[in-house]
Amino acid sequence: MKTKVIVIGDGISGLSAGIYALRCGFNVTILESHSMAGGICTSWGRKGYLFEGGMHWLAGSNKNEAVNKLWRHVGALDDNVAIRYSEPFLEYGHNGASILVYRDIETTERGLIELSPADAKEIRRFCNNIRKLKGFSEAISDLRGVKVTKKKRAPLSMFFSLISVIGVMNKYAKISREQYANRFLHEGIREMLRSIPGDQQGIAMFFMTMGSLARGDGGFPEGGSLPFAGRMVKAFTALGGQILYNTRAERVIVEDGRAVGVLTGGKRMDAGAVIITADTMAIERLFEAPLKSPWLDRMRRVTGPTMVTFISLGINADLKKYNNYYIFKLKNPIVFAGQKYEYLSVSNYAADPAYSPEGKTAMTVQLPGDTYDFWKKAKEDDTYEEKKQKIADEIIAAITAQMPEARGQIEVCDVATPLTYERYCGCWKGSWMTEIKPDMKFKPYPAVIKGLDCVYFAGQRMNPPGGLPAALMSGRAAVQYLCRETDTLFISEE
Repeated sequence: MKTKVIVIGDGISGLSAGIYALRCGFNVTILESHSMAGGICTSWGRKGYLFEGGMHWLAGSNKNEAVNKLWRHVGALDDNVAIRYSEPFLEYGHNGASILVYRDIETTERGLIELSPADAKEIRRFCNNIRKLKGFSEAISDLRGVKVTKKKRAPLSMFFSLISVIGVMNKYAKISREQYANRFLHEGIREMLRSIPGDQQGIAMFFMTMGSLARGDGGFPEGGSLPFAGRMVKAFTALGGQILYNTRAERVIVEDGRAVGVLTGGKRMDAGAVIITADTMAIERLFEAPLKSPWLDRMRRVTGPTMVTFISLGINADLKKYNNYYIFKLKNPIVFAGQKYEYLSVSNYAADPAYSPEGKTAMTVQLPGDTYDFWKKAKEDDTYEEKKQKIADEIIAAITAQMPEARGQIEVCDVATPLTYERYCGCWKGSWMTEIKPDMKFKPYPAVIKGLDCVYFAGQRMNPPGGLPAALMSGRAAVQYLCRETDTLFISEE
């Protein structure tokens, strides 16, 4: 008789855990409080436009990446899924001209030196750091003691490339983005480096990102988040899994230190194991007694939220002339929610027919920063909609000043705040990822708590700083723990 497994959460980690568990012979039911799958890997439609709210580029999109086998194993990618690799990767608008950063590092180097010969030495050093990280690709490992059909072994080449990675990361780990940008003489190059959203504490992770792009990874699967998650749902149900939507897990039922089921809608669902993929920073509600574990204590102590407010626009104009990833400096900084924005980062989907009707453009502006308390207070004092409209008006004014073709052509405006993500995705403070800090340990947390049997934890928070591959691998890891403790053979990727 198959062991019944309940998975709490139908995001990428929940679907990953569900698919791996089914392939290993377990009987799996997923409980999802929302009406659709995907979790943070999501997008939403408004009046004929589709606004992307989850995926911007995908690690593991390239067939040569180890993670690609995992994406294929769970059905997210296959040979029929087109992957777009936009080139140039980034365009920075500077004084009416453009500074371009390409996936091809040689093209980037030539272009930047031509732009600023006085910075040639520093530009070459910049590009050489990316080259050093170009050969590094994260390997997939197996949990010690688990029986697998095919053991994962890191290639020897990875250990040599790891030496270069450690060298670059150690050298630049404590150098801030601002400090690094000031090494360059050209104003536009300095601004471009300051403007890139993400980790503002250090430059090391930017080199890592550019190295993966230079390696040929980091493409964008056709259609983005919704079809991506949808393919995993299809794979899960084809294997016999069941998803219960609009079903909120109220509590994990624990008897004698062992999970025996889940309470939902006031009714008990029995299970031999429970995999929790809800945000690990927000799971206390699932247990009657507070959870205690050294790794959980550390997570609570060191985790900082990375969150974004999205302003999405549906524009009755073809804006393909602007790059897919377009950044520009504001003439007048926007001060909002305790944050100061000197640059706007725009995701432009004009070239992707899945996001807007022909001749029109779906565009999203990201405003990073911890604005959770601001939005929560606005909700409480009934000024939430007013403040959303205020920031929308400021963004529209900035966009139309930079892109005159959009003036008077805004058909749709949608604002998604951290509260939006908290409400629909259940993520802690509406945060996407874990804040990258200079002293952060990029090491997965264990998927189990000593003294609490038959409960396993997954989710992007379990593998800092997070992201889609982290969610995928955490689901896989949770099932390996389950297999080890039930003496079950883990079915590996082909």
